[in-house]
Amino acid sequence: MNCLLNQLCTWKTFQRLLLSVALCILATQLIALPATATGVSEVPKPKTGFWVIDQAEILSRSNEGKIATDLGALAKQTGNEVHLVTIHRLDYGETIETFTSKLFDQWFPTPEASANQVLLVLDNLTNNVAIRTGEAVKTKLSDDVAQSVAQETVLIPLKEGNKYNQALLGASDRLVAVLSGRPDPGPPSLQDNVQVEGTFATPEQTKESNATVWVIGFLVVATVVPMATYYFYLYLQSREG
Repeated sequence: MNCLLNQLCTWKTFQRLLLSVALCILATQLIALPATATGVSEVPKPKTGFWVIDQAEILSRSNEGKIATDLGALAKQTGNEVHLVTIHRLDYGETIETFTSKLFDQWFPTPEASANQVLLVLDNLTNNVAIRTGEAVKTKLSDDVAQSVAQETVLIPLKEGNKYNQALLGASDRLVAVLSGRPDPGPPSLQDNVQVEGTFATPEQTKESNATVWVIGFLVVATVVPMATYYFYLYLQSREG
């Protein structure tokens, strides 16, 4: 009888300890999530001659260098400047559209400063993309083509397997062509099994789903693992007996 009581006490103590550890880890993860979000103030305007800000670290060095070279040549030849920005997570309540608009207005606060500017931003957590253009740019890059660059040229490669380098290289090449006065090469071809719209979660949905997965996962660990360990312990005790 005393042996059984000791085993039950050991089991309850072990279960409480493991549950406490799991809850501590969960709390740490949930508290840390907002800290990794990117606010507009955390993306400073690049110095002259810098065209790519890859905070999400999704571009290879060679491809980032090629994009920067092409965009630099475009700016020198036409005066039209294209900036590509990647981030990993948006602030709570922010959308890729609001973030891009705020960043555009922060970098180019006057009509004169923004006239020949293009800003394309990609959040690689949700694979959402937005683009803003200045008024002078619109004479060559219409709003329809700009949206096609963001929602097709960028998103199609991402839907085919998170091909970030291909997506941003394609966006750069297309923007350079159009802003240089050459014919628009158009978006890449879409595979039959690829759906461009309505498949990416919103930032709010992503955060909710991530939190749910963490909670369920830790509850499973805190419940199943101690039970399995306890029954294995009893099995060993019975073998020894």
